[in-house]
Amino acid sequence: MRKIRIGLIGSGIIGKTHLDKYAEIGDAEIVAVCDLNEQELKKVAEQYQIPNTYTNYRDLLKRDDIDAVDVCLHNNLHAPITIDALRAGKHVYCEKPIAGSYIDGKEMLDTARECGKLLHVQLDFLYSQETRAAKSLIDNDKLGKLYHVRSTGYRRRGRPYVDGYGTKEFNQKKIASGGALFDMGVYRISQLLYLMNMPQVETISGKTYQEVEMDKTRRAISGFDVEELGLGFIRFTDGLTMDIMESWAIHLNSFEGSSIVGNKGGIRFPSYVNGVHTPFSYHTSLCDMDMDATFDLGAADYRRHQLQENEDSFASSQQHWIAALQGRVSLLPTAEVALQTLLISEGIYLSNHLNREVTVDEVISSSKSLALPV
Repeated sequence: MRKIRIGLIGSGIIGKTHLDKYAEIGDAEIVAVCDLNEQELKKVAEQYQIPNTYTNYRDLLKRDDIDAVDVCLHNNLHAPITIDALRAGKHVYCEKPIAGSYIDGKEMLDTARECGKLLHVQLDFLYSQETRAAKSLIDNDKLGKLYHVRSTGYRRRGRPYVDGYGTKEFNQKKIASGGALFDMGVYRISQLLYLMNMPQVETISGKTYQEVEMDKTRRAISGFDVEELGLGFIRFTDGLTMDIMESWAIHLNSFEGSSIVGNKGGIRFPSYVNGVHTPFSYHTSLCDMDMDATFDLGAADYRRHQLQENEDSFASSQQHWIAALQGRVSLLPTAEVALQTLLISEGIYLSNHLNREVTVDEVISSSKSLALPV
């Protein structure tokens, strides 16, 4: 298989994470990197041995030897740069969330379709051993008819910048658009939507909070105006429901892992709290006895990689992307899943603003572009 030649736009924390992933993939070649920070750009290019550097992403897009562009920028920059890249004839891999607003994300997806290019969004949880196990159980009818899922994400005090890590831009609506829901909730919500086979949203009810005390100096510097706790309840047209609780900061010692329940069985996803790991588990009844089970996911993953063709293409988001560009596998509908995830998050914000349940049509009609000028 030929190598896939990639141009990276944004060499910050997330960009370096992507570069580390690509370094593990022999069929990926990073030929160019772009960033406004010339000092950081030079450092990254030297560290990762990237031959070409740019401070203007439009110059990078003019290259005719690049197959795909990887966009690693703040949320409200995703749409304009992704759209420009697609129109320049490049496939695009975009960091999560897909965009800062539903209307921006939809334009990205529509443009990809119009241009006949692939649009992939970083939803790393889709490639976990737990997601693969859950999908196998669901596909083999071990849960039966699904009817409710719960998305839970816990940090005791893990707000970017104000709690000691990350940059202040994560905390500003004008740049990030959202807080805990956009930063971490996107992983769990998208994971569950994927496993539910993308049911159509009908109504959304939600509430957001910013209540836990934070360092006053860092609050002032960061302009912190996003949620540290997001709550939601979603009804889907086929009777399925979802509830959401995503925390950057809360005075509790743990949350249980996310879950999926059906009329034949249920799944609990792992939780990692204060160094304590609760494993993936399956729950059902056998011979009128309630049963709780765990699995050797590592052994199952090993067998899949040894016995199934192209199994390496599902080992990570980047590996899946490269395999899809090579034509070895069909790209998972990550852009569609990411867009529906964004619709739910935006619905929670609208419900919080209006203090009532909202319909999916209300969310879509009220969505406004938050794309920053580039």
